[in-house]
Amino acid sequence: MRADAIRGHLDGLLLAVLEPGPLHGYAIIAAVQERSGGALELKTGTIYPALNRLERIGLLESSWDSVGERRRRCYRLTEAGRQGLAGERTAWREFTAAIGSVLDPSARPGNAA
Repeated sequence: MRADAIRGHLDGLLLAVLEPGPLHGYAIIAAVQERSGGALELKTGTIYPALNRLERIGLLESSWDSVGERRRRCYRLTEAGRQGLAGERTAWREFTAAIGSVLDPSARPGNAA
């Protein structure tokens, strides 16, 4: 899948994979890849600026965790992040319905198959 295919949807993807609980950066990348069946491969240079921005606007919180000698930053949703995710899901459903009605006009409500 083309990298530009996720443009405009990255925030929703990040918020969605963090919904079950906190994850560190590489685990976020792995979760997106796994949940997309391998179709989406995010780069660290893409997600870290987005995670930092989402934290700045209050949708995420982060803390440092230690695993052995390694320290890694873990991100989790805030209440505002949960509300933001709900908004992202609503916007996604509206977007896919609109695109679907253009690409497959026979699937529009009220059209006979």
